[in-house]
Amino acid sequence: MATAYGPIDIEWRYEMRRECQEILPGLFLGPFVASKSLDTLRNLGISHIVCIRDAKEAFSVRPRFPERFKYLTLDVEDNEEQNLIRLFPGAKQFIDSAIGQGGRVLVHCNGGISLSPAFVVMFVMQHYQISWEDALHLVQNRRYCISPNGGFLTQIKEYEAIYKANVAHASFPQTQRAAPRRKREVDDDDDDDERQVALFSLWRLVFIENPREEDRKRPLVQNDSQEVDPNAMET
Repeated sequence: MATAYGPIDIEWRYEMRRECQEILPGLFLGPFVASKSLDTLRNLGISHIVCIRDAKEAFSVRPRFPERFKYLTLDVEDNEEQNLIRLFPGAKQFIDSAIGQGGRVLVHCNGGISLSPAFVVMFVMQHYQISWEDALHLVQNRRYCISPNGGFLTQIKEYEAIYKANVAHASFPQTQRAAPRRKREVDDDDDDDERQVALFSLWRLVFIENPREEDRKRPLVQNDSQEVDPNAMET
């Protein structure tokens, strides 16, 4: 598993920020400009595109070839208050379905710096069932210029607990999730409440009562030394 998300030998060049990179087999990340090149999309074998944009960019950041590719368009505000976790399941389902059918997916926003990388980091984290930190480094090793804003980074960290709690809940023996009950009428609302209580209990068990032994975090890759392109629109 370690080799799946370890560092790779790549020499990053500034102009590569205007290209897309393959993050994991069949999943590409890049800027909007990469999604406008039909030749590029054809050469990469892209079949599906996730277009993530701020609503005010809708006039320019939009599906360009709807007759050739299957699109998922997400209107997302590029600010630290935007809830990404609520929007992520739909994006994940679209990507999973595309790759499962043998397709290849490009995920892009305007600049490929903050918005779309946040979604891809969350996808990689759950796909490989790794920590938010390892997922961030995996994506950053392949697209060095990414820099999710502080609010997005906080949600990426929070999503690690959410997906791990769901994994634990799914694998927990059914007989231990709830004791046998005597006759009573159970409606859908009661079932939902029971699942939420069980999920919360498992979350406490995994992340509070039995925390990870290693609590040290590696420093994230810094990009402070990068040249700033005054003509680039970064999102």
